[in-house]
Amino acid sequence: MKLNLRNPIIFFDLETTGINVAADRIVELSYLKIDLSGNELSRTIRVNPGVPIPEKASEIHGIKDEDVKDSPTFNEVARTIAQEFEGCDLAGYNSVRFDIPLLAEEFLRAGVDIDLQKKKFVDVQIIFMKMEPRTLSAALKYYCGKELTDAHSAEADTRATYEILQSQLDRYSNLQNDITWLSEFSAHNRNVDFAGRIILDDKDVEVFNFGKYKGRAVADVLAQDPGYYGWMMQGDFPLYTKKVLTSIKLRARDNKS
Repeated sequence: MKLNLRNPIIFFDLETTGINVAADRIVELSYLKIDLSGNELSRTIRVNPGVPIPEKASEIHGIKDEDVKDSPTFNEVARTIAQEFEGCDLAGYNSVRFDIPLLAEEFLRAGVDIDLQKKKFVDVQIIFMKMEPRTLSAALKYYCGKELTDAHSAEADTRATYEILQSQLDRYSNLQNDITWLSEFSAHNRNVDFAGRIILDDKDVEVFNFGKYKGRAVADVLAQDPGYYGWMMQGDFPLYTKKVLTSIKLRARDNKS
């Protein structure tokens, strides 16, 4: 089924030095851009992460230090990527929990101002898990009758993800061919930050989603325990989480004045 688009949509996948959103770096970004007419543009960018690629990571995606030693850093390509993503919705496989938070961190480190929160996100993995819990390879086999012959290649995974979403729309009549609807359906929580440390509760109040203050309003916690803000700012939390936390703190202060 052809996607019913209100905006161009970009399917993307990252290969990285690891799975720590706050600490790890991108070594490859591949994206497939679909415009409103269904035209496709595919691009893969190798990135020098500026740190050694762990052997365990290389075993998964096959990219080693020598493969990226002459590649640009993310700082050097960040603005080009941001321009390409401008005005587009985003989609991926496990992107809500990993790819989008890590991409946001890289943009912040590069000093590139791109508001990813304004974009619609469709996570094909979450749709798949709600409908038919499996892996990406099994999803491609189940929905499309194809074998994923080049698994953990960003380009192959990106293409597979796009084809799976089209087949999901064909298979399930209760799925709406609407990016806004799919974005909401494929979300685990109503995240305020990408890592899901702060979420909106049923009253649209920003609350902590972890630790001793889980479920408590962020503004209330910061007022009652000011040291908690300092602890989080000094801790190993993603830069975007710290940015959101600071924004809530400043807003609460302004509301009091």
